[in-house]
Amino acid sequence: MHERTVLKRSIEKSKEKSAFKENIKGITITGLFMALTLVFTAFVNVKLPFGYGGLIHLGNIPLFLVAMLYGKRTGFFAGAFGMAMFDILSSWTIYAPCTFLTCGLMGFTTGLIVEKRKGFGWKLVAVLAALAIKLTGYYIFEAIFYHNLLEPFASFPGNILQVVLAAIPTLLLVVPLEHILKKSGLLPENS
Repeated sequence: MHERTVLKRSIEKSKEKSAFKENIKGITITGLFMALTLVFTAFVNVKLPFGYGGLIHLGNIPLFLVAMLYGKRTGFFAGAFGMAMFDILSSWTIYAPCTFLTCGLMGFTTGLIVEKRKGFGWKLVAVLAALAIKLTGYYIFEAIFYHNLLEPFASFPGNILQVVLAAIPTLLLVVPLEHILKKSGLLPENS
């Protein structure tokens, strides 16, 4: 009887250690991709001369990749905090709440779609859903903030270009990255 209790406790401690390691790995990956999203937004961008002067940046690449590889929760945090932090640290501070919500929802939705459905086509659907969220979120914010229902449409070309420029490398890289990360143990085999 005593041996069975000792064995049971040993198994429980092993499970606890494994869960702790997975939590640490998840926190590390989330933090890394929040930082990558911030860096790709801050340092790889071009300011647009039309609309409200938005940016074409590559911050959506790490956002889409992490959402597709690690899921909706990590995608939310990378988008919400990574991109809103850029707004706070730059001259776009007024946009930070909108960016937090919109880009967080973009990451969450991308991850949710890819978690539920496998295949390249669903990854494309996830990016298109993220684009719809981006267009809607920023349109609503700008319509309210600028008291104008038509002017926010001027931001659409830049937002569309931004997502398309991120979608191309993301869709080219995500499948090979899945294989590499699974082999290295950084991505569960069943994902």
